[in-house]
Amino acid sequence: MTDVEDRLRRAFHAFADTVDVRPAPLPAPRRRPAAPLLAAAATVLVAGVLVVTATPPEPAPPAAPTPTLAPAPTPVTLPNFALLTHCGVDEAKIGDRFYEAETPLIGPARSSPPGWDNPYQEGTITLTSPVAAVFRDHLGHEVRFRLRPGATEFKQLCD
Repeated sequence: MTDVEDRLRRAFHAFADTVDVRPAPLPAPRRRPAAPLLAAAATVLVAGVLVVTATPPEPAPPAAPTPTLAPAPTPVTLPNFALLTHCGVDEAKIGDRFYEAETPLIGPARSSPPGWDNPYQEGTITLTSPVAAVFRDHLGHEVRFRLRPGATEFKQLCD
């Protein structure tokens, strides 16, 4: 060691022996005010959600009643049906009920239409609903009929 270093060392030792040096107190750790505020905000938020969630929903308005529809009838086909055509295709008697043609087919002088047999046309009649029926034959003729409510006989009898 050099002479300068030696003198400095002794001076420091002497100074350290005479001076009462206490370490400076460490600064107190800073509390972060954000942490308690965040905790309080989270508590309020959770409580608010619980209150909102716990509130019962308003009752829904009563639903309109669903109309009950009667099941669609299954079409019934009657084979070997003899449709009276002597005075034209205007009416049909199916069982004990009378039906009238939606579009009557009348031949000249109130006779069977051209291309139809006289006095009857053989074919099938299909009851498509309680008030509707369709006649079809092997020649491709098709006539739609509607029920005549309350009818007890043909509208017009021909000779």
